[in-house]
Parts: sequence; structure tokens; C-alpha cells
Amino acid sequence: MATKFRQNITGELTQELLAAGSNIRVSSISLCNIHASTTCTVDIYIEKVGDGTYYITKGVALPVGVTLVQDNITFDNSSGEYGLYIKLTKGASETPAVDVILS
Repeated sequence: MATKFRQNITGELTQELLAAGSNIRVSSISLCNIHASTTCTVDIYIEKVGDGTYYITKGVALPVGVTLVQDNITFDNSSGEYGLYIKLTKGASETPAVDVILS
């Protein structure tokens, strides 16, 4: 399947990857820790205001240079209800950095 989205995310933060209503179907999420020396913790989830948060991954430690691939995901936000989010938490005193590929 063709790549639909690529992004480098740096910092201890929560960031929207896809806004509700972006009309994008996601079947695979690839996360790679690109930091030189620090493990980070990653949460990936969908969320709808008033309905709640539903985790795809929660609290996953991603060591340096490791890629985590979540396949067989069926997420379609064309109805405008759910957004897709990532939360990075640093594993030490360094700022986390992750490459994200959605396809």
C-alpha cells in the first residue's frame, strides 16, 4: 500500500497525526525511534470529543533505532468523528524523536 503520511515528531508532547474528517484510511502505522541515545515511550490512540480515547498502543518503550509496525489496523476517519494522535514521553533527560509513517 502506498504511503499516505510521513512525519518527524520531536519533543515530549501529544500531537494530532490526522484530524477528524481528513478522509484518510490507515491500515499500518510505523514508528522509528531516531534519537541517538534515548529510549522513548509511545502512545498511539484515536479520540472523539465526548466519546473517549481508544488506544492502539499505550506505554510502549521504543529503544534507539528500533521500528515498531502496527499492521492490520482499520481506521477510517472520513466520517469526521475520530482523530489519530501520538504521545511521546522521554525515557531519560533527552528529548524524544520518532519518525511516523502511516499507510
